[in-house]
Amino acid sequence: MIKITLPDGSVREYASGVTPMDVAKSISEGFARNVISASFDGTTIETTTQLTTDGSLTLYTWNDEGGKKAFWHSTSHVMAQVLEELYPGIKLTLGPAISNGFYYDVDFEDQKITDADFKKIEDRVLEISRGKHEFKLRPVSKAEALELYKDNVYKTELITNLEDGTITFCDHDTFTDLCRGGHIPNTGIIKAMKIMSVAGAYWRGDEKNKQLTRVYGTSFPKQKDLTEYLELLEEAKRRDHRKLGKELELFAFSQKVGAGLPLWLPKGAALRDRLEQFLKKAQKKGGYEQVVTPHIGQKELYVTSGHYAKYGADSFQPISTPAEGEEFLLKPMNCPHHCEIYNVRPWSYKDLPKRYAEFGTVYRYEQSGELHGLTRVRGFTQDDAHIFCTPDQLDEEFKKVIDLVLYVFSSLGFENFTAQISLRDKENRDKYIGTDENWEKAENAIINAAKDKNLDTVIEYGEAAFYGPKLDFMVKDALGRQWQLGTIQVDYNLPERFDLTYKGSDNELHRPVMIHRAPFGSMERFIAILLEHTAGNFPLWLMPEQATILCLSEKYEIYAKKVLNLLENHEIRALVDNRNETIGKKIRDAEMQKTPFMLIVGEEEEKNGTISIRRHGQEGKGNITVTIEEFVAIVNEEINKTLKVFTV
Repeated sequence: MIKITLPDGSVREYASGVTPMDVAKSISEGFARNVISASFDGTTIETTTQLTTDGSLTLYTWNDEGGKKAFWHSTSHVMAQVLEELYPGIKLTLGPAISNGFYYDVDFEDQKITDADFKKIEDRVLEISRGKHEFKLRPVSKAEALELYKDNVYKTELITNLEDGTITFCDHDTFTDLCRGGHIPNTGIIKAMKIMSVAGAYWRGDEKNKQLTRVYGTSFPKQKDLTEYLELLEEAKRRDHRKLGKELELFAFSQKVGAGLPLWLPKGAALRDRLEQFLKKAQKKGGYEQVVTPHIGQKELYVTSGHYAKYGADSFQPISTPAEGEEFLLKPMNCPHHCEIYNVRPWSYKDLPKRYAEFGTVYRYEQSGELHGLTRVRGFTQDDAHIFCTPDQLDEEFKKVIDLVLYVFSSLGFENFTAQISLRDKENRDKYIGTDENWEKAENAIINAAKDKNLDTVIEYGEAAFYGPKLDFMVKDALGRQWQLGTIQVDYNLPERFDLTYKGSDNELHRPVMIHRAPFGSMERFIAILLEHTAGNFPLWLMPEQATILCLSEKYEIYAKKVLNLLENHEIRALVDNRNETIGKKIRDAEMQKTPFMLIVGEEEEKNGTISIRRHGQEGKGNITVTIEEFVAIVNEEINKTLKVFTV
């Protein structure tokens, strides 16, 4: 008998040779019908794999990430089968599952796949799927594998780098593929499939290699799921921050300036400034001190911190000066600079914690193909802060930062999030610096603080920074997409590398603990995500213009300007649209700009000292007429509902 531990902690005994599907059936026949994949001791296996040792078993349905991964990878096999049928002589390479689908990289040689081919490929995939062909994994010798793929240089290269005795093939229907495993029970579960696009991709991601054709697809267990997904994609296109940023005149890019270097237009710059002032105000209450550091630093600074060894390849090339051997880098991160600020003078335990904050612009080299609007850029501004505290202060300081992050989220409408505790890789410790003792202290500090704050947490191994573990806030936007926004990190290592000290109550020198934190992460990426989350309908307190005053005719322009002055006295951002256009055209333009309030003024309004209010997006609901004082109260009440005062 073997002991199988399930995710809820329960332990069940089974005869050796039991399969994950057998275990699922022992739990519930209904549950078993939905199980499509499994993992054993963290390794993905087939639902038919025989288990012969004690271990932890996780069973996946379509609703689990592991289930989707197996589903999409299995569909990539079926699509590869169809591609071989329709394009004889092609060479298949790799076909993994990815976020929201899968791809297969193919060498089509002299043949070509076009959009016009997608429908027949999709139809044939579904035709094969209806055959309910089982996916069967079998071991093969290295010699057998090389013989099968002797005419495929890509598969041959993969096999050459594998150890004999570790190679497996996956069979279904008439198709065989080199594969490590992780499949659904049979093709019949695939009910809907669509090819999304094709693109070029270099073999193994190396530009020196041949360019292949990457065929992207997605699939679902129900046609309804595919329809909803495609509708979601259309909505995502409407919310694309690059499109909205252009329409709302927030930012632009120029090839003359350089790829990945955004230009902030007046409205966008004002938006950024409001976000900065919002956080600076909260930080001031939290005891932070603002600092400013240069945009470049000596290479030695980043060698000392360890960043150069880990990320030097992703940095811009060093800047040489006229002095021999002197090299500088565009600043890729702010923390080494803040360590040097701490080191300017000696500190006592009575002086701590020290909290240094900076909206610091940093520069990192991204390949042109990886750049994407504001979410992947080469120059970005971090809302960076570093807290230097005693070990006894760590728990309280960490919790205070959690409170600040939650305040930011609540003020900006991010309500659906999970706190991810990002720890070291269990096996590969070469990626990290520092002692096991310091890492354990740092990891425990994060786990305990998150528990005390009652956060909804998940633990991810291998996601820590090279110098310390993190608490990453994974936020779901209005479309259900997950983004990493906000991070808090505990670091025992940089204080050692920079020889940071403070004098304790025992008159001895001690090392401070360092907390890295950035609630926004980067201004560029945060604004991009906020744009897509809100579809450009920012919270009222953040909008570039909170109201547009629309004149029914030029006769009422003087009154409109009087209204504008009164609103400005109450710090309400507004403008007068006095163009020689119809009122309908002015309303449509204000709607396009997402202006929250349109204030219409004409003869009645001028005579009574009132304004007629039309809300954005409420066509056909009618306007309401109020005094200016009443309108000010409406605006302030709405702002106060979302923009609460930060308390410490």
